[in-house]
Amino acid sequence: MVFLIDYNRRESRIVSMRTFDESERRKAQDALLALELEHHRKGMTDHEAVLLEAASEEALRKTHRRYFGDFDEALKSVAGHDE
Repeated sequence: MVFLIDYNRRESRIVSMRTFDESERRKAQDALLALELEHHRKGMTDHEAVLLEAASEEALRKTHRRYFGDFDEALKSVAGHDE
């Protein structure tokens, strides 16, 4: 799988995450370019657009933990799993 992440570095949080099948790699690359151009046009220097590849979202969360710390906590709160 291919993951497109829009990450706000200043706030240490994921703004959005899209997934693509491996067969959609070109579509993912086009989406990355569009996102980077949008960031540039809007002067969003605190945003990072990144395209990552992993076998699953779970694997991605393990290998790129810095993107998911606050995201995971927010998901737990929404799901009622404040542990």
